[in-house]
Amino acid sequence: MRSPRRRRGVHPAAATAPPCSAMASGAASPRSPPAAKKRAVVVAGDGDDSDVFDRLPDDIVLVVLSRLAANAASPADVASAALTCRRFRELAAHPAVLSRASAAAVAVRWGAWSEAAHRFLRRCAAAGSHHACYFLGMVRFYCLGSRATGAALLGRAAGGGHAPALYALAVVQFNGSGGGKADKDARAGVALCARAAWLGHTPALRELGHCLQDGYGARRDAPAGRRLLLHAAAREHLSWKKHNHGHHDGSAAEDAASRFMVAWWDSHRAKAAARGCLPGEHGDGEHDGVEDLRLCSHARCGRRETRRHEFRRCSVCGAASYCSRACQALDWKRAHRAQCAAARWLAAAAAADRVAH
Repeated sequence: MRSPRRRRGVHPAAATAPPCSAMASGAASPRSPPAAKKRAVVVAGDGDDSDVFDRLPDDIVLVVLSRLAANAASPADVASAALTCRRFRELAAHPAVLSRASAAAVAVRWGAWSEAAHRFLRRCAAAGSHHACYFLGMVRFYCLGSRATGAALLGRAAGGGHAPALYALAVVQFNGSGGGKADKDARAGVALCARAAWLGHTPALRELGHCLQDGYGARRDAPAGRRLLLHAAAREHLSWKKHNHGHHDGSAAEDAASRFMVAWWDSHRAKAAARGCLPGEHGDGEHDGVEDLRLCSHARCGRRETRRHEFRRCSVCGAASYCSRACQALDWKRAHRAQCAAARWLAAAAAADRVAH
């Protein structure tokens, strides 16, 4: 008597194997990991082979791009996202994204300046970015010669509590920039400096300390002025240590406008030298008298006079010009102390020679 046949069981691996028709039609098998990994990114449904990101609503994409603009380390970060695809290019130009642009995102270098960069800054400023209003306002006021629009942009940024814009308007008030000597308003400058210093802006804190020490635009209070100067020096030292250890608090990005203006005027000086123009000569007929205007002697400032003899000069040598007391104090520590001593020695030697003869 034959024993009954044993029923063959189905191996578990065979139960999960794809049918032959599927393998013949080109479907991915478990033995092809690259294809399976690539297939995991694609939505397999209703015959739609679109990327997962394409299925996200525009609101979510706008939030992502807004955070990218707010944390961008350079304008290239925003530009790279906009160049990804047509949808990103359209959404990156949305006011909700441009209004969140960080100070570094609008810090255009002089070497990268173009009509496209200018248009990008105008869009960011129109969207409500205070950083873009400040940067473009400084460039227009001091470099492009558009005093009215530059001052309006600085005022818009200052109205939003932008500390560097408040300090920039204070310097304009101290010097009467864009107008005449009668347009100087020391009290308004001190009030703007106080507001910027309260917001933590170190140059404004230093300027306010010098104003209190000298009694310029405010009642003289030398002890309070010294305290403010010590506070400004401590803040500057701490920010310098953080910058050297790789902790960027945004103060370097706020100085991007000054770096741009310094490079702008260096380029113009090099072009004038290449044309063979000496100081006081006019290389073209468009800027009569521009060569007589002086730059602030502080190497990292970049501001230029809007009229002759606008900036205050060193009372000893008369060779250095400064847009503010803060720039004068910083340049004295950096370089002018030695330069001024040499100028005094030369002046004394010349006077002695005149007496001898």
